[in-house]
Amino acid sequence: MKNQEIAKIFYEIADYLEMEEVQFKPYAYQKVALALENLEEDIGEIYEKGGEKAIEEIPGVGKNIGAKIVEYLKTGKIKYYQDYKKKYPVNMEELTSVEGLGPKMVRDLYGTLKIKNLKELEKAARGGKIRSLPNFGQKTEKNILEGIKFLKRTEGRFLLGDIFPQVKKIESDLRSLKEVEEVSICGSVRRMKETIGDVDFLVVTKSPEKVMDFFCSQPDIIKIWSKGLTKSSIRLKQGFDVDLRVVPQRSYGSALQYFTGSKEHNIHLRKIAINKGFKLNEYGLFRGLKIITGRTEEGIYKALGMNCPPPELRENRGEIESALRNKLPVLIQLADIKGDLHCHSNWNGGSNSILEMAKAAMSLGYEYLGISDHTKFLRIEHGLNERQLVQQRKEIDRLNKKFQASGSKFRVLHSAETNILTDGSIDIEDKTLKKLDYAIAGVHSSFKMPKEKMTERIIKAMKNPYIRIISHPTGRILKRRDEYQIDIDKILKAAKETKTILEVNSFPERLDLDDVNIKKAIEFGVKLVINTDSHHKDHLKYMEYGVYQARRGWAEPFDVINTHSIKKLQDFF
Repeated sequence: MKNQEIAKIFYEIADYLEMEEVQFKPYAYQKVALALENLEEDIGEIYEKGGEKAIEEIPGVGKNIGAKIVEYLKTGKIKYYQDYKKKYPVNMEELTSVEGLGPKMVRDLYGTLKIKNLKELEKAARGGKIRSLPNFGQKTEKNILEGIKFLKRTEGRFLLGDIFPQVKKIESDLRSLKEVEEVSICGSVRRMKETIGDVDFLVVTKSPEKVMDFFCSQPDIIKIWSKGLTKSSIRLKQGFDVDLRVVPQRSYGSALQYFTGSKEHNIHLRKIAINKGFKLNEYGLFRGLKIITGRTEEGIYKALGMNCPPPELRENRGEIESALRNKLPVLIQLADIKGDLHCHSNWNGGSNSILEMAKAAMSLGYEYLGISDHTKFLRIEHGLNERQLVQQRKEIDRLNKKFQASGSKFRVLHSAETNILTDGSIDIEDKTLKKLDYAIAGVHSSFKMPKEKMTERIIKAMKNPYIRIISHPTGRILKRRDEYQIDIDKILKAAKETKTILEVNSFPERLDLDDVNIKKAIEFGVKLVINTDSHHKDHLKYMEYGVYQARRGWAEPFDVINTHSIKKLQDFF
């Protein structure tokens, strides 16, 4: 689909416009890029069916931007973009991936030091050449080096949310082949880890040649590393590798268990097998040379005297001990979710109206949706002030009356994602917060505060009686920014005391809290909420990633407040 290609170009155009400090236009291109990313239909097909007029009906697209989309569809290029690339021959995506390095800084670095890419940036920073530039300094140079170090640490990893749709498509395509008897995704994808190195598939088939021919002829392949009757390995256009293994039916379960991992889980399991007089490997569970079982995973675990742990738990964090005692948790499922409490509308930078967001939530079978737009400190997101929040409440009340009149029990809840300022205060007055159905607070600035100060900052916000939820509590952005320094035990203790709910943010770049801290929060008795932080109606589908993350943290339905019905939730608040 060309949607993603054009979206990427528009994001870069927005960066170039920001470099030149053009007012309003960057936001217009960002908004269209977001809309394109979430289009289900291919932009080329839309153009073929309805021409330029159909393109201009896409949210945010007017004549000017529409003409650029058509230009790309016809020629594969956009002259406006090419002109900027000639003017600023920098690797914008690479440079702006460094935390804190925005388009204006990229402009200044190119203008003074002719820095075009990450390699040149690191060389200049290590040589002490950045600290002497206007508006940079030694601290900025140090932060740049730390940002580059972080990027190197996460190199070769892919966001689960970025690759999962394509992985599911490959699985579906393989399953549709009449020659395939069974197929499963394995490895870290099956465990639903937040970042993925590569992807593994297992199949059972009596016609391996046909299956491998199909696997190695997919349209997005850029490299075939190997092709055989039992294993083939390819690289897809997105940059990640996919392996396909053919295994016999009798070993399917043992191979699935082995290739799902994790390594630590498997080592522990093999030790238990040895202690019971067995040998466990990808071919089966053996006593001597005799195979005891291997066809199903459940059979492997049962033969070892335990329940079968869900794949998400297999990290050797107590799941084997719980399985041996028949004490595995009944993990939360997507079907348990009754609504989403952190969503943004076009009141402050989201792409859709409150009504459009509500209808999208209804289509998912939700009972409620929380509109939680940013507040005034976050100017880049057009954050709302007290007066605007009062106006927004009126619109939400009107919508709820319409739903009620039509017989619908669905409700839009009014919230706001307020900002925790550096001293721990909130950027919206208490008298306005009090009128909301609930209030969210999050850290959106000054991420590099000392651990003790950042911890105090968040705890002070939790002590505000109107703040019910802390959004993305550790502030990390996967593959871009590490979490800020906090004393998580002190945060959890304060959350328990103040009855503050901590968010599991489902947005693929965040997935914050992580699985380790989710498990710790549950052990502290802290309630959680799984939210998508949607800025577009199609982001609501990200809920599944948050649910998987919560499952990895051992969460059960009663640990998560948005498993409540609307009535129970309102009573809770």
